Amino acid sequence: MFNLRKSSSKLYDQNTFDDQFMRDLRRARKSVIIESPFLRTARVERFISIFHRLKKRGVAILLNTKPLEEYDEIYKLQVQKSLSLLQSAGVDVLFTVKHHRKLAIIDRQVIYEGSLNILSYHDSCEIMRRTTSTLEAEMLIDFIGLNKFMEVK
Repeated sequence: MFNLRKSSSKLYDQNTFDDQFMRDLRRARKSVIIESPFLRTARVERFISIFHRLKKRGVAILLNTKPLEEYDEIYKLQVQKSLSLLQSAGVDVLFTVKHHRKLAIIDRQVIYEGSLNILSYHDSCEIMRRTTSTLEAEMLIDFIGLNKFMEVK
C-alpha cells in the first residue's frame, strides 16, 4: 500500500519508467488518471491487459488526450485503433483541445509528471518524476479540473 502521510519523490527516465509505472498500476485500487496527448498502438497494447484487469477489479480509468482532429492524417488510423482498444478495455476517454500535459495519478496518491507520453513514448530522451503524496495528488486533480470527471473520492 502507498504511504499516505509522507511525501516522497524519485526521478525516472525512458529506460526505468515502465517497470515502476506497471508496479504502481497493478497496485491501483480505486482510480487511474492518465494524461497523454499522443497515442501509439504499440504503446497502448503494452498496457491494455493491465487496464482490463483493473476494470474487472472496479478501478476507474480516465484518459485525457487530444482530439483526433488535431493529429496529422498519417497518424489518425493508429490513433483510432488505440482509442478503440482503450474503450474496449473500459477506459473513459476525455478529449482536450491543444492538450499537451504528460502525467498520471494513481489512487489519488501517486503522481507521475514529466515529458514522457505514457501512451505513445518511443525512442526519445524523457523524464518523469514520481511523487507519493495524497495532498499533492488532490491539488493536481483540482488544478487540472478533472474532479468533475472522477467518481472516486
